[in-house]
Amino acid sequence: MSKLKPYTTYQPVQYDYVSQLPEGWKLLPNIAIFRERIERGHENEELLSVTIGKGVIRQSENDIKKDSSNEDKSKYKLIKVGDIAYNRMRMWQGALGYSDYQGITSPAYVVLKPRMEINQRFFHYMFRTAFYTNYSKRFSYGIVDDQLSLRYVDFKRMYSIVPPLETQNAIVQYLDRKTQQIQEFIAKKERLIELLEEEMHSKISKVITKGTRKVDLSESVSEWTGAIPKHWTFIPLGYILSYISYGFTNPMTTTDDGPFMLTANDIGDGEIFFETCRRTSLKEFKTKLSPKSIPLNGDILVTKDGTLGRTSLFNGGQTCINQSVALLRVNSKKALNTFIENVLRSKCYLDKMVYDAEGTTIKHIYITKLIKMKIGLPPIEEQHKINTEVEKLRTEANKITNKIKNEVIKAKEYIESLITQIVTGQLKVPDNTNANLGQHIELGMVAEPNTVYRSTN
Repeated sequence: MSKLKPYTTYQPVQYDYVSQLPEGWKLLPNIAIFRERIERGHENEELLSVTIGKGVIRQSENDIKKDSSNEDKSKYKLIKVGDIAYNRMRMWQGALGYSDYQGITSPAYVVLKPRMEINQRFFHYMFRTAFYTNYSKRFSYGIVDDQLSLRYVDFKRMYSIVPPLETQNAIVQYLDRKTQQIQEFIAKKERLIELLEEEMHSKISKVITKGTRKVDLSESVSEWTGAIPKHWTFIPLGYILSYISYGFTNPMTTTDDGPFMLTANDIGDGEIFFETCRRTSLKEFKTKLSPKSIPLNGDILVTKDGTLGRTSLFNGGQTCINQSVALLRVNSKKALNTFIENVLRSKCYLDKMVYDAEGTTIKHIYITKLIKMKIGLPPIEEQHKINTEVEKLRTEANKITNKIKNEVIKAKEYIESLITQIVTGQLKVPDNTNANLGQHIELGMVAEPNTVYRSTN
């Protein structure tokens, strides 16, 4: 994993998460290291959030969680630069971190300030490791996981590893550089995935609108498709459907088993998430639903609300859909349902569906407009060939992107393991942390050169 070596001498430690520490390191109760900061009445300070992924950030930088703070912020707690804050309900999941900012945060958070001379960022790294968050879960109290809470009165009874201050400083300097390198590595790989997926979507759109062989093309038929082969027809989607509807609007009872109830959240690009969707009783399924809410095998499901235009072929058991999902049944004499699914999943037609969506604050795909959307329709024998080519493109792209995603996973595992071994004293960072640090990024075992991923087509 790393060229780092262990320390020369160790001392035994009788504790459950560590059996030995380097000579000179201590294991101290948290009450000896931190005291709780409870300072209120700073309503005009900037609002901060404590997140699992990024630690302490400005609320304005949080692009996932909406601002759910109270208008009255008189009881909000002050966080100063250098404090460590944690979410009492999510400490065991890693919702904590060192603060680079001064601001205020929810009373539900615990703010820690040093009681002794330490490098707080060392504890930031240690507290966010899996071994320490699992350790904190044992001191958190609640009936179920979602209600577990780690109060300061329990946190202060926990123990933490405390190296000498100069060692803490060296570790922090080393890990700051190391994690930055890993983050840059991951960002480049994730950008590569985006580029490969864009390339795949572009190729699929070309096959969907131009076919698999060179033929004479018509004049451009729309800004979404451009020119299509002259022997194809450009036809409204509704002309090749035998049935179209959307799901139930009346409330349905939720049960642990029984028929599935699909919403827009349960449908992805070419997949249906049966394992996480809700279910209803068989009795209500049979008595409260009309046939329009019950898809048949081979029907195409399209999300019309929420994330628009996600499309998948339905091949399941007893299932109903709600009003956020449109059901399209293809006339098999006119087109292949698999071809129409590929049409609707292609970027050019997806862009058209989203463009046609209407609504003031929330956009919706309306069935009346969807059936008027024109598509290029080849003869059925060509539809088979196009399906084969599209599947080939997706398979090749998925093989490459899955390989890169695996590299990202391994890089994250690498840095997590490295941090754990360093903060627990299993590995010693270099005495001169600036010396050749950039040359010791041990990622050869997880990464391929970018040239490996280039398409041969």
